Amino acid sequence: MIDALLTEQERMLRSTLRDFVEAELMPCVDEWDRRNELAYEAFEKMAGVGLTGLTIPPEYGGQGGSLMDAFLMSVELARASISIASIMGTHLGLALSGLYHYGNEEQRQRFVVPAAKGEKLCAYGLTEREASSDISRMSTTARREGDEWVINGGKCFISNGDTADIVLLFATVDRSLGSKGITAFVVEKGTPGFTIGKIEDKLGIRHESVAELNFDECRVPVANQIGEVGKGMRIALTILDQGRLDVAGQGIGVSIAALDAAIAYAKQRQQFGQPLSEFQGIQWMLVDMATQLDAAWLLGYRAARVADSGQRFTREVAEAKLFSAETAMDVTRKALQIHGGYGFMKDLPLERYYRDAKILEIYEGTSEVQRLVISRALLA
Repeated sequence: MIDALLTEQERMLRSTLRDFVEAELMPCVDEWDRRNELAYEAFEKMAGVGLTGLTIPPEYGGQGGSLMDAFLMSVELARASISIASIMGTHLGLALSGLYHYGNEEQRQRFVVPAAKGEKLCAYGLTEREASSDISRMSTTARREGDEWVINGGKCFISNGDTADIVLLFATVDRSLGSKGITAFVVEKGTPGFTIGKIEDKLGIRHESVAELNFDECRVPVANQIGEVGKGMRIALTILDQGRLDVAGQGIGVSIAALDAAIAYAKQRQQFGQPLSEFQGIQWMLVDMATQLDAAWLLGYRAARVADSGQRFTREVAEAKLFSAETAMDVTRKALQIHGGYGFMKDLPLERYYRDAKILEIYEGTSEVQRLVISRALLA
């Protein structure tokens, strides 16, 4: 059903992505998960086939793909691992797309080209301990001194943060201005005053790193300012819409993997003299899982199509992200339940699917924040 909605080019991309994921990523994901660190090898493999700049124009080192292409990539990567999809979603969907859309020509040549080619990994520095859902309370500051900005403060829960070569960072030039003081900057790895703090030990997505970033009189040139002073809030929120499309794809991808595993197991596992698939209770669980998954697919598909049309897609992507995240939690839980005790063991990937799925209800805006975004659109 889904393939019928895609163009021939999109079907070819999806098939190519699936072959790549099955050959290059799936055999490695369990080992990467046990290591509990960013799977840089996965990033290198994705760079080798041009995925690290999928939506960036060819003249800036990318492939010139659409947001539908990026959505399909997120789905297929997450079939293997949400961690890998998150590495790419942060690099391309958040940081690199922001640098391309809001950077000037010199910044595109300096930052976008090498990142799109996969020569540099990007991170997106927005969240703080006291300013996560409410980023207007941001306390990381930037003060102008001649031809430099001096940054002080810290960020937390930054995906790719300990490994990234380039951080798209948000700081305020004046806390009294609230959201109107927020400004975007590029901070490069190795800049004096920029250090990595705690690397978090997480429940899931354990081959995607999440780190604290600390800034102590960190000086960056004015040439690293992205966009206008005070326009960072608009930049951040616009980028987050694309990030939420990536997360919607991640929920769909892990749900596909979990449902496929549940169907296969139900057909071969014998209980009371017949396959599990012959029990109506199991059949109805599978039906609910498949129906939820198809609905999540359609919401994500709609959001990607609206995004590619050039229209604002904030409500559509919030609905897709919300429903996909909650579907992933329900589908992975039911798939694990169908596997019984085997599903609880690390010999099978079901427990990883279940652990990983929870983050989808939290990052790029919690489910509660998505409901807030949708309600505002409904009542506007």
